[in-house]
Amino acid sequence: MIEVALAIVAVAAVLFVARMLRGPALVDRVISVDGFVSTIVIAVIIASASDGSTVVAGTVLIVALAGFVGTAVLARFIERRGG
Repeated sequence: MIEVALAIVAVAAVLFVARMLRGPALVDRVISVDGFVSTIVIAVIIASASDGSTVVAGTVLIVALAGFVGTAVLARFIERRGG
């Protein structure tokens, strides 16, 4: 079951990377980077759950928070730039 979940997350990551490369606008790329960071966080959580490890919880929280803050900063930059 864990393998299926990781496969689904991997497909989502590939689709986010494709959207990141394809664009066409900066907003699309920012959203795809945020989605890609989220899929990485989800994959780490799934992998740690399969091992029964709770050590990575702090690291996952920091990465997720950094992704959120980065997206908020880039959204603000795009808003001020005008598109």
